[in-house]
Amino acid sequence: MRILTAADLEDIAFGAAVLGTGGGGDPYIGKLLARTAMERNGPVTLIGLDEVPDGAHVITCGAMGAPTIVLEKVPSGDEMLMALQYYEKTTGHRVTHIMPFEAGGLNSCYPIVLAAQTGLPLIDADGMGRAFPQLEMETFNVYGVPAAPVAMADEKGNLALVETDSAAKAEFIARGICIRMGGQASLVNYGMDGATARRVSVPATMTLAQDIGRVVREAHAAHVQPIDALVDFLRTTHYGHAERIGSGKVTDIARRFENGWSVGVVTITPFDDGAPYSIRIQNENLVIEREDEVLAVVPDLICVLDLDTAEAIPTERLRYGQRVDILGIRVPPIMRTPEALAVFGPRAFGLKAEYRPLGL
Repeated sequence: MRILTAADLEDIAFGAAVLGTGGGGDPYIGKLLARTAMERNGPVTLIGLDEVPDGAHVITCGAMGAPTIVLEKVPSGDEMLMALQYYEKTTGHRVTHIMPFEAGGLNSCYPIVLAAQTGLPLIDADGMGRAFPQLEMETFNVYGVPAAPVAMADEKGNLALVETDSAAKAEFIARGICIRMGGQASLVNYGMDGATARRVSVPATMTLAQDIGRVVREAHAAHVQPIDALVDFLRTTHYGHAERIGSGKVTDIARRFENGWSVGVVTITPFDDGAPYSIRIQNENLVIEREDEVLAVVPDLICVLDLDTAEAIPTERLRYGQRVDILGIRVPPIMRTPEALAVFGPRAFGLKAEYRPLGL
């Protein structure tokens, strides 16, 4: 157990943006919301999976919608609390612990807001180990936890509860409600006990996000190339492997809002004018190719970083002319099983590429 304070948020938000692989919502907005909640309510208790009692009632939480929407429809900060209260009211369960449903961007910081508002402990784990665009793409779902009931809230106080028999149906129905809530909504779902949480979760992702921020900050202070320090560090973690895939300048962006997602293709041209890199996005970066060669594909992480600062650039903030590095990170073993790949591997996104883990 340890205490998170407002001083930790800079590193957490920085690392959450990297783990977000372009998605997960704007980490800057998440950081501001978390800082405000801590200033009003005090620090947050962060605990490891091994500290969660077997009989705990754990809920997971985060935001649903296209990341681009958050830039114009900024959350009030109370949506998640409204969703939690509605979940407790409609299910009759008293929530004892909170966990992010994904590690990335806004959705790493948003659960900190809820933990500060409620005083409940925050679990250092999540169900994606990164960010994914769909509700069923969770290790919770892969290993048998029902996604529903799903409690939803928007900034206007509108509430909804989705009850259905599969995570894919929960995604489909909740996505439709989210669109009608303006393209962005807050969710509480995947209720489970503590013993289940230990079995089905990707561990230590909040700590990993903070460590990523710390490593890059220390690299700048030591005048070391931050991406080199980041690659070396990530190879020592439970993710096990990271590599610099390439670098260049953003030369084309085709992006649109479709079915509640931000989708498109980003082209990055190397500085030597060699063959360009092409990254397909659906909220997050899904696959990177070069001359028909697949260099990395989901579930592995594909992160576009500012060339000078190693700051992750969300897909909604990509612009022509940006000079970038492309970082690839292999996901942990719990996300590489056949069961997991069936839910969030390349085929789940309609990609023809075969999954080959980076570094193996």
